[in-house]
Amino acid sequence: MELGGLIFLSSGLYMGWSLGANDAANIFGTAVGTRMVQFKTAAVISVIFITIGAVISGGGTAHGLGALGAVNALPGSFTVSFAAAATVMSMTRMGLPVSTTQAIVGAIVGWNLFSGHPTNMEQLTTIMTTWVTGPILGAMFGFGLFFLVRFLLSRVSLHMIRLDRYTRNALLLAGAFGAYSLGANNMANVVGVFLDSSPFVDISVWGFTFTGAQQLFMLGGLAAGLGVATYSKRVMMTVGSNLFKLSPVTAFIVILSTALVLFLFASRGLADAMTSVGLPAFPLVPVSQSQAAVGSIIGVGLAKGGRNLNYKLLVNIGLGWIATPTSAALVAYVGLFIMQNVFMQQVFI
Repeated sequence: MELGGLIFLSSGLYMGWSLGANDAANIFGTAVGTRMVQFKTAAVISVIFITIGAVISGGGTAHGLGALGAVNALPGSFTVSFAAAATVMSMTRMGLPVSTTQAIVGAIVGWNLFSGHPTNMEQLTTIMTTWVTGPILGAMFGFGLFFLVRFLLSRVSLHMIRLDRYTRNALLLAGAFGAYSLGANNMANVVGVFLDSSPFVDISVWGFTFTGAQQLFMLGGLAAGLGVATYSKRVMMTVGSNLFKLSPVTAFIVILSTALVLFLFASRGLADAMTSVGLPAFPLVPVSQSQAAVGSIIGVGLAKGGRNLNYKLLVNIGLGWIATPTSAALVAYVGLFIMQNVFMQQVFI
């Protein structure tokens, strides 16, 4: 890869780092917040399974995001990704879990406005619909799983020490599934805008082809893992202990509920299976992992009577969700203007 391509790709790596710092924190935030899983353990599992999910299943949602607007010049991809990452980072510094999906969607819309390319309104509507259905599904899963787990626990007799061990293992397994689902669903937010201008070429080794897209997804996964390791602890504590006080068992429920939401919108196999029997399939688009996590916590909180929810923090998180796409679109538009007129780089074709 040429040096220029690597420089322009750096904003995608920054976006991946921001994803790890913010969204991956929501996967293990409840486990770390309840002190059932050590932060270092959560970081290692996140690095491994986010990367696996991105390489194996990241392509489906990336194409769904690309239908919104195909950023077709590498300097434009750099600027769009940087605008989204900067928006996410500013929210993260305030300790608020925000949506990288909303940030990248807003930045792509900003690129469409600047370049004169039409925004695919049908695809935009589909993605925006998930901003509502995502947290609702998370709340439904959280609410239902709470009563299911409570029923199962009432039917068995476990010593507290054994229950603690089982819960810790369950948190690790649910976290691995959640990290995989995050990589599969949200890696499109990190490298999706680079697919049409990717500097990578396919590599064949011993009959196995490692495509340029897979190389992009792998780099994005590693960057997200670095974000988890270096900057996610503050957001973990916001989600894991401040929004609603969670027990280890309810922490497991929240992680599993969040992972299920992401998996529904990332699994091509599930979509094909539903279509084959005449059922409407979930669209393969990136959904907000933050919204799904917060929805799951709300579902558990409502199942427990809703008395201990931090409604003030919830309102602040909601305001962040409104500000994120708007801010990203504005930052992208201004950034594209500077890139084209100050640095004399072609940001669209």
